[in-house]
Amino acid sequence: MYLFDVYQLFDIEIVKGKGCHIWDSEGVEYLDLYGGHAVISVGHSHPAYITAITEQLNRLGFYSNYVINGLQQQLAEKLGPISGYDDYALFLINTGAEANENALKLASFHNRKKRVVSFKQSFHGRTSAAVRVTDNPSIIAPVNEGLQVVYLPLNDAGAVEDELRKGDVSSVIIEGIQGVGGIQMVTNEFLCELRALCTKYEVVLILDEIQSGYGRTGKFFAHQYAGIRPDIITVAKGIANGFPMGAVLISPMFKPFYGMLGTTFGGNHLACAAAISVLEIIEEEQLIENARQVGDYLVTELQRFPGIKEIRGRGLMIGIEFESAVRDIRHRLLFDEKVFTGVAGANIIRLLPPLCLTRREAASFLERFGKALKS
Repeated sequence: MYLFDVYQLFDIEIVKGKGCHIWDSEGVEYLDLYGGHAVISVGHSHPAYITAITEQLNRLGFYSNYVINGLQQQLAEKLGPISGYDDYALFLINTGAEANENALKLASFHNRKKRVVSFKQSFHGRTSAAVRVTDNPSIIAPVNEGLQVVYLPLNDAGAVEDELRKGDVSSVIIEGIQGVGGIQMVTNEFLCELRALCTKYEVVLILDEIQSGYGRTGKFFAHQYAGIRPDIITVAKGIANGFPMGAVLISPMFKPFYGMLGTTFGGNHLACAAAISVLEIIEEEQLIENARQVGDYLVTELQRFPGIKEIRGRGLMIGIEFESAVRDIRHRLLFDEKVFTGVAGANIIRLLPPLCLTRREAASFLERFGKALKS
């Protein structure tokens, strides 16, 4: 058997990690400014995280959701206060795509409507409904095309109201900051207008915080800069520091019934142990504040480099846009300077490091970045 060839791979095998550093199979050390697509939140191989998962595995790895799993309630009790949503309910699954899938389903159950408003350059996942609300025709198969979706310009409240007043929109789904789209910023004013419009027209507001949540932007959720409360929030990526997990935070206005949602692996014992540990580490090490401070430092210093068109983002979710393609810059960063970064499109480098990135490590990146630009 061979692997289905859908990933364009770098010829590097990562075999070890510690904090914001990773090592390949040849023993070469890299500075990780990407965190495996924003997944590594508290750092690679954090000792408290390893202990939590190991101790849980020694007790029990898995059992079904047909019996009580006290770890799920422990997670909810910790997540509520730190996120600011202790009056919301929690549904646990395995991935961000599943989180968005269930959010869209909940909205439609609630108001019995079918159509969805999404936004240009959005990315919400690759499962059936999640991929349909993603603005990328190349990954939407014909079988996914049945869901009625319109993609609107970001930050255009007038365009949103034109759609909502038609009366058939079930939900509006929007990222706290567009990640795959290139760290495109949603304005606070637009989020406030969006909240008001969804309330006015009885449409469910879904905030996809899968990449922009869990402290990455210097607040627990990116939308909290606008001071709004969406009806549903979806999370994944940083929630369990690499252990597969996703979640939906659900407003009290939604009423569950038995069988409404379901999952085999979601909220399993190991995932919950990992997620509880992540929240404890975030609080004990003040990683949300660290993300804000180190992110501010990076943005300030990046503005000193020539040739950059624009720098966008908040906290440790940063996009560096150039006038021309960044392929060669990224290649030099990786192979010459030993720094992992991401990209969005052809012209944007994405930085999504672990939230424990220190100012010293950020300075090291800036030095290497400068060398990559001059090469």
